[in-house]
Amino acid sequence: MKAEMMDEHFENSESLAQAMTEWIEFYNNRRIRTKLKGKSPVQYRELANQLAA
Repeated sequence: MKAEMMDEHFENSESLAQAMTEWIEFYNNRRIRTKLKGKSPVQYRELANQLAA
């Protein structure tokens, strides 16, 4: 996260906190991972749950 936000300039701490929250949500839920067969973590989790049911 540090490298991705290093060149950003935030007007206040609230805008920084919002940007960090959005980045963490993206990283944990939406980014595509080749390790997860080209799926986001959420998609992979849903597929695993379907297969387990």
